Amino acid sequence: MIYAGSHISASKGYEAMGKQALKLGADTFAFFTRNPRGGNAKKLDLKDVERLRVLLEEHHFGRLVAHAPYTLNPCGAKEEVRDFAFRAFREDLERMEALPGNYYNFHPGSHVGQGSERGIELIAELLNACLTPEQSTIVLLETMAGKGSEVGRTFEELQSIIEKVKFQDKVGVCLDTCHVWDGGYDIVDHLDDVLEEFDRVIGLERLKAIHSNDSQNPLGARKDRHAKLGEGKIGLPAFKRIASHPALSGLPFILETPNDDAGWAEEIALLHEFGNP
Repeated sequence: MIYAGSHISASKGYEAMGKQALKLGADTFAFFTRNPRGGNAKKLDLKDVERLRVLLEEHHFGRLVAHAPYTLNPCGAKEEVRDFAFRAFREDLERMEALPGNYYNFHPGSHVGQGSERGIELIAELLNACLTPEQSTIVLLETMAGKGSEVGRTFEELQSIIEKVKFQDKVGVCLDTCHVWDGGYDIVDHLDDVLEEFDRVIGLERLKAIHSNDSQNPLGARKDRHAKLGEGKIGLPAFKRIASHPALSGLPFILETPNDDAGWAEEIALLHEFGNP
């Protein structure tokens, strides 16, 4: 079985996110820890968070996948960019402990001309500065499409980060289907081979979540343009194979497709059909 959901706005509070997820037929969801373009996070209402925790337990939700802001770039060339990344990362991990046992996903970042090796070092520095042995949150590095100077297009780059992290039990990977396809991994005709390569390089035990997105682009385009399920180059038959693959059983599948509530409800039902036959 799998869990399926979409990104849900946190603007109306935590319990409201859970109620919206239920309306969509979801049993997991993603949310931004703060404005996706950065800035300060809103003060937590701990009673509101507790109401969400009760709702999640009552309705047997899978793990949630919180998302860091897009502007968080620990391997930026500018010191002020890296400073924001460290501050936001630490704050977000502290806040996540109010909702224990879930995931915090982030884009590894762009090295902006410094080179991938330097980018990998800086990302590992962030993780080593912020992760603690006591935290209940698992931090997820997201697979990237490889546009510009993004770090994390290849499984090898992600593993190079992970192997430098002190508390490796606090680190996992979120596989984005659009990103790996755009990055050159053929999950349409060679899904088993891709997962075997992931297992060989990183280890399937580190694969904690799936971003379930079709792609507007051909294999290896390195552009990162999401499409609705079945309306892109990956296609519905591939998503059926992905959602029903035994190696991915039990994972949260999060939609980031260009959709509205009705569209996400349809896609959530579709993923549940594929992954829970």
